[in-house]
Amino acid sequence: MAGSATMTISTLIGLVVAMATTFVPQAEARAFFVFGDSLVDNGNNNYLATTARADSPPYGIDYPTRRPTGRFSNGLSIPDFISQHLGSELTLPYLSPELTGQRLLVGANFASAGIGILNDTGIQFLNIIRMYKQLEYFEQYQRRVTALVGAQQTQQLVNGALTLITVGGNDFVNNYYLVPFSARSRQFRLPDYVRYLISEYRKILMRLYDLGARRVLVTGTGPMGCVPAELAQRSPNGQCSAELQRAASLYNPQLTQMLGQLNDQYGADIFIAANTRQMTADFVYNPQAYGFVTSKIACCGQGPYNGLGLCTPASNLCPNRDLYAFWDPFHPSERANGIVVQQILNGDATYMHPMNLSTILALDSRT
Repeated sequence: MAGSATMTISTLIGLVVAMATTFVPQAEARAFFVFGDSLVDNGNNNYLATTARADSPPYGIDYPTRRPTGRFSNGLSIPDFISQHLGSELTLPYLSPELTGQRLLVGANFASAGIGILNDTGIQFLNIIRMYKQLEYFEQYQRRVTALVGAQQTQQLVNGALTLITVGGNDFVNNYYLVPFSARSRQFRLPDYVRYLISEYRKILMRLYDLGARRVLVTGTGPMGCVPAELAQRSPNGQCSAELQRAASLYNPQLTQMLGQLNDQYGADIFIAANTRQMTADFVYNPQAYGFVTSKIACCGQGPYNGLGLCTPASNLCPNRDLYAFWDPFHPSERANGIVVQQILNGDATYMHPMNLSTILALDSRT
């Protein structure tokens, strides 16, 4: 009897182990995929021959390792805060050699600093992962996961994942307004350019849907005319650049409208609009209310407003990053990123449409 009981227990243990292995994707936290530009790139550009990199100090000065990671931040980025809320490991850059085996099931970050909706955005940065290449990598990722867990579970993982896409700002600051009389500004009046961007972005989002994404957070552009880089270049009196603010005011409502049209087309709330322009404007226009001493001067940089050039070891560096809304000439500080994510999670209709992330997660947990 003892031998028989031992066999039974061993068999049961074997079955439990086999079941755990078979259902790994369901047992793990929800997968998370990230697409876009430097606001969400967590290190892909480290592996590319490009000038759009954040892999040297003082980047990462407040990250847990105190080392630069490729994030354009002093610490955590928007995707990092979302990953923490999902209860999952931080997603790795898709190009990271560490993204293998079980780590693939957490998701992946395909973002690349410098890119835009348009292929000619960011050409000055040379070798970057443009949007359609990011989507090609997403297809490749799915083939790799299929080899690991099979086609059916891969589809379940992708369909059940949360996706974040942040792109569009560079199409203005690193394309249309990059130089006076740029090729795109000669080709389009601003209202026509905005409509063109929205039509091209629609194609990208439809492709993302075709590849299996079913819950997609889509962020708008921030108040582009108010970042320290634009103040340094365009503002003699410290006021936000009216022309870039006009671009944001045209672009963001049309983006939200287009997302609603796509949701109607698909018959479901696939695409969720995150009004990051308003989220950021809250602390840009009233920094003291959020505990910042300034939203005009970057923590790391040089020149007026610390807004010129790159953040390097030779730059001015503030001693307390939590007091600055902007880390470098273009990118929010870790603390500002955390404030944005709180609004993504809990914001009302002013910030999130048709619902916030907490509502999405609650709804999806029931299904």
